[in-house]
Amino acid sequence: MIQVNNLSFSYTKQPFISHMTFSVSPGEIFGFLGPSGAGKSTLQKVLTGMLTAYQGSAMVNGVECRKRTKRFYEDIGVDFEFSTMYEKLTARENLRFFASLYEKKPRPIDELLEMVGLERDGDKRVSQYSKGMKARLNFIRALLHDPALLCLDEPTNGLDPTNSRMMKDMILAQKARGKTILLTTHNMQDAAELCDRVAFIVGGRICALDSPHNLIMSKGAATVTYTWLEDGEHSASCPLDRLSADGKLKKLISENRLQSIHSSEPTLNDIFMEITGRTLL
Repeated sequence: MIQVNNLSFSYTKQPFISHMTFSVSPGEIFGFLGPSGAGKSTLQKVLTGMLTAYQGSAMVNGVECRKRTKRFYEDIGVDFEFSTMYEKLTARENLRFFASLYEKKPRPIDELLEMVGLERDGDKRVSQYSKGMKARLNFIRALLHDPALLCLDEPTNGLDPTNSRMMKDMILAQKARGKTILLTTHNMQDAAELCDRVAFIVGGRICALDSPHNLIMSKGAATVTYTWLEDGEHSASCPLDRLSADGKLKKLISENRLQSIHSSEPTLNDIFMEITGRTLL
């Protein structure tokens, strides 16, 4: 679906994106993770044909992005971080307008509104919508022409837990329909939950690229920590893959003397900080 080779881009004489190479398979959720200003959104603009003065190669659906035509956008849906709707129009009016920009027959508008719980609000002006409602409306706008590729820029940013959960469920539902999804985010929890693979981006470069699970496990296996009473409370830890060799733990289990036991592993955010030396703020 996507093949990027030695991609570089600059707004000035200084490189902003430098020598990026990666690929994205059909049906994959691929995440770009990094702090503000790392180059995530710029990379998505290259891949959606908005920025064409790049060096190297960026192929989407077999088309070099700098050579894209109008047909290029028939297979791409974009959900920007901020609403792109016309505030004085209703939701239905907005969706009808955006549907008219494509050659494809649009998906039924009422069906899309119902999918995100906005069927009763379709005739309200967008200016009357809450932030969560706008986010859901913006999302289905990207689905109008049933594109093969979805580019989502910070889709849960600023949403309350309920709307964030709804958004993530909608993203997973699109993956189940076979969509390829590019997810730009600085939310490591979202990335770990949604993405098949992630790329850590700092200073316009890819610092690491793998599945969230492999990145976490490559930097330290999970550990088990347990406590017991013996002239006061004591605790000990053991790597998860060496539990059978921990004589103390086996003895405490056999004597039913454990006070507590739990496992832990690094988070994706821990791994990001270890690899890049940066936080996501």
